[in-house]
Amino acid sequence: MLIDAHAHLDRYEDALNPALQEIERHNILTVSNSMDIESYQRNLEIASMCKWVLPVFGVHPWNAPKYVDNLKDLHTAIDHSPMLGEIGLDHHFVEDTSLYPAQRMVFEFFLAAARDQNKVVNLHTKGAEQEILNLLDRYDIHRAIVHWYSGPLDIFHAWVARGAYFTIGIEVRYSEHIQTIARELPSGQLLTETDNPGGPRWLIGKPGMPLLIRDVVQALAELRNTTAEVIIQTVESNFARCIRGDPWLSETYAKFFAQHHEGA
Repeated sequence: MLIDAHAHLDRYEDALNPALQEIERHNILTVSNSMDIESYQRNLEIASMCKWVLPVFGVHPWNAPKYVDNLKDLHTAIDHSPMLGEIGLDHHFVEDTSLYPAQRMVFEFFLAAARDQNKVVNLHTKGAEQEILNLLDRYDIHRAIVHWYSGPLDIFHAWVARGAYFTIGIEVRYSEHIQTIARELPSGQLLTETDNPGGPRWLIGKPGMPLLIRDVVQALAELRNTTAEVIIQTVESNFARCIRGDPWLSETYAKFFAQHHEGA
């Protein structure tokens, strides 16, 4: 089973049906992250069309300012989402520092919910890697998926020591820094992602489609001197471990796993 641990299916628009067909045909378990309430509602609709889609709710740090004064509006979606993402801080692409307090307030609201509800978090850490690591300690969050990490290596190693999982995407084909991270990441903490459809556009010149995950797998296999099948099996095992015993996700994963192997 291929696993795309970080995508945004709600953003496909006219290409959604071909994307879902690829997901179905190739058994790609896809975690579709949300940016706000509206995108989560769309992800729920998409999940009703395709059994391989896991819709999860989060408020992206770019959208935090519009929710900071209405945190109560987030309760229902948080309570129903099996994982919380995409959440975090962005002190890189967001250059206006006056927006950082709003980011932090919304992020901490989600971390408190993750702690209280025992949920996995799917994290955006750009430019705030150390601050987020400190907040995970403060809120006692132990199951974290770090999306597209590209920060300093010393902080990366601190994240690794804490047991975080890391999604590696298609930039591994182009960036020496990402290649270093992909080589040094312990096998037991490796996950794969696409950040489709918009995330890979600047690298591949067009919106990403679900089968881009196979290119990620092949690149990782070459980089880590192994086979694509080993990478696929490793990622599947890691995802299973991440959610093992999870009251929100373990049964869902078991369903996907059973469907995959029944059809094999």
